[in-house]
Amino acid sequence: MTKLSDTQLVILSAAAQREDRNVLPLPGSLRGGAAAKVVGALLKRGLIAETTSDSRAKADAALNRIWRNDEDGNAILLHITDAGLAAIGVEPESGDSAPTGAEEAPSAETPQDAPAAAGPAPKARTPRTGTKQAKLIEMLRTEGGATIDEMVAALDWRPHTVRGALAGALKKKLGLTVTSEKVEGRGRCYRIEDAV
Repeated sequence: MTKLSDTQLVILSAAAQREDRNVLPLPGSLRGGAAAKVVGALLKRGLIAETTSDSRAKADAALNRIWRNDEDGNAILLHITDAGLAAIGVEPESGDSAPTGAEEAPSAETPQDAPAAAGPAPKARTPRTGTKQAKLIEMLRTEGGATIDEMVAALDWRPHTVRGALAGALKKKLGLTVTSEKVEGRGRCYRIEDAV
């Protein structure tokens, strides 16, 4: 399993949830040299890739939608690769890979906070077997479920990473119903409610 920092995990998870697989925008607190360092590490490991577009929109740190411009002025975007998806336990669907560069970059006039156009709901993905995500699902499908502390110990994740996986990967991406209840002697236990 690929070892990722919390920041790298957040960036890849967010990109996997976007229809166009764009890595940008990066988290608001990640700017300048710190952003370049994190992106450089992900590029070097092949977890994300640069994609040149035909757009001539200028990179703008305030909008945080275009990574940089090449020597010809074309906008360069960042996209998660299949290796990046695998690193966070998401299996790409057939024909579902990073864009090739023919797509258009976002307009420089589009504000970052503009609501996304309403479209079809994202397709549910299934985790690969043997991943931490699959182990998390297995733990949550047991009769008693699992506490945050139990998931942290079993997965070697931090509590906020577990909570993010519950809300993002399991609920939003996979469409699973995760419930919780307080259990005497254990604390709050989470489990997956399987469809009847």
